[in-house]
Amino acid sequence: MPEGTVVSGWGRTAPSRATVVAPRTEAEVEAALAGSELRGVIARGLGRSYGDAAQCAGGTVLDMRNLSEVGDVDPATGDVTAAAGASLDELVRRFLPAGWFPPVTPGTRQVTVGGAIAADVHGKNHHRDGSFARHVGSLTVATPTGTRTVTPGDDGELFWGSAGAMGLTGVVTRATLRLLAVETDRMVVDTDRFDDLDALMAAMEDGDAGYRYSVAWVDCNGRGGRSGRSVLTRGDHARREDLPPAHRGRPPRPPGRPRVRVGRPGPSGLLNPVTVAAFNELWYRRAPRRRRGELQAVASFFHPLDGVADWNLLYGRRGFLQYQFVVGPDRGDVVSGVIERLGAARIPSFLAVLKRFGPASPGPLSFPVPGWTLALDLPFGPPTLAAELDRLDEMVAEAGGRVYLAKDSRLRPDLVATMYPRLGELAALRRRVDPEGMLRSDLARRLGVG
Repeated sequence: MPEGTVVSGWGRTAPSRATVVAPRTEAEVEAALAGSELRGVIARGLGRSYGDAAQCAGGTVLDMRNLSEVGDVDPATGDVTAAAGASLDELVRRFLPAGWFPPVTPGTRQVTVGGAIAADVHGKNHHRDGSFARHVGSLTVATPTGTRTVTPGDDGELFWGSAGAMGLTGVVTRATLRLLAVETDRMVVDTDRFDDLDALMAAMEDGDAGYRYSVAWVDCNGRGGRSGRSVLTRGDHARREDLPPAHRGRPPRPPGRPRVRVGRPGPSGLLNPVTVAAFNELWYRRAPRRRRGELQAVASFFHPLDGVADWNLLYGRRGFLQYQFVVGPDRGDVVSGVIERLGAARIPSFLAVLKRFGPASPGPLSFPVPGWTLALDLPFGPPTLAAELDRLDEMVAEAGGRVYLAKDSRLRPDLVATMYPRLGELAALRRRVDPEGMLRSDLARRLGVG
């Protein structure tokens, strides 16, 4: 890519120009770090951070996709070593037929191993299995002061400090992670439909422990009796005996390629309160009141949006943002308060997802902490959006919660230290591995992090 390439996040709201370099070896990563002291450098994978975490205006962006080698899985442990640019999609395609699946996956397979560590991504199983870094045995990090391979027990400060730090402690070049053994390419799924948020959250508190995976879709655009309507889906990997007899002998199959491609930005205003309300009504009505034991393909359960390539373009030329926050297990009132405010302000959320988090990772910038997390996709453009989100930030901060920096594109800097009280630990680590402050990003500059 030429110098001055325009780079943006998945939401396409805050593009900036940078020199994009695509290293093919760890030595080339080290050379790029050594030559980027003036304007900074940050790593980038498949560009699925919604905001500006993988951008560096005027500096260097390292496109890590060429470092994509994947080793063989250890059949005794499930351990596999992968270069940072390898995608979770590649891991699924290669290893699912052999009976292995990523231990944690977000809502898309189109993220790299390095990006999954840098954002310490979470999935529908956080309440049971924690975030991605908890399943990493070692990682190799290239820093301005040298490249080193670390484990939780050997330089745990750098290991855990890199989990969720959005590339600000170094460039992950490879990692060893432990895959999950599975027998099939299907999920056994239970579905419940709820008329209000209180009933949903009570069901999740009472029953999530019985499932490895749990996620709820919530209607944030309903008013009156429709507010907080929701559909809860929970499941586990199907065993061979769960399949129809005719299918039990075949090996697991990898997911198919996207069947639809958007291609160009959709019409301005396509996703508005009227169209989103119509979609939500249809989605709610088509869900069963109660269904047990449905077999679903892993792609349908985990990554339904991966079936549509470039789906972010549906939000039009102005783009969109995802607002995700977490609050403690006793602060469900904040979740309901956020939904009520968005509904009252007539700000449409095409997709709203509620999950429960389990124990936090040790990383000072890792997002998940125990409690409730709500993620909202919001079209960019409503005149009241900025002010409403500022107020939501304050509600979350006052409740002791935080927003997810991998999704953020507009948080006020004065709230960051409140949401992430261990920023001092990150700063101390950066002084050790990057004393000249060469690792920078648009997000770090905007928030004053590092």
